[in-house]
Amino acid sequence: FSLGGSDTVEFPIKFTPKYAGCYHCQILLKSSCDIRVYEIECVVNADQADAQLEFVTPAYQTVTQEIPISNISSESWRFEAVLEGQCFHGPAVINVPVGGTVQYPLTFKPVAEC
Repeated sequence: FSLGGSDTVEFPIKFTPKYAGCYHCQILLKSSCDIRVYEIECVVNADQADAQLEFVTPAYQTVTQEIPISNISSESWRFEAVLEGQCFHGPAVINVPVGGTVQYPLTFKPVAEC
């Protein structure tokens, strides 16, 4: 590697995991006058989060579940909610600021016993 007047060197790494999880590795760099070992830990999250909610309520009574949406990214999020199924209600849009958590109120309002 040539530093070209800079103290940093780019060392691109491509990592293609098959599954979510925590991956550890070591990179060993050798030269005639130096040996360096770099420890790398990669945390991979699943593309989709599967979740299941079960609502139990007496007939014709409304129940609301607050679902926390946490934003640990460096940009604010704007979500548009599309609810499928009868008797479910919630805001069409929510905004989650950087570093914040917003509760999404999912409401079930049964109109019959089911």
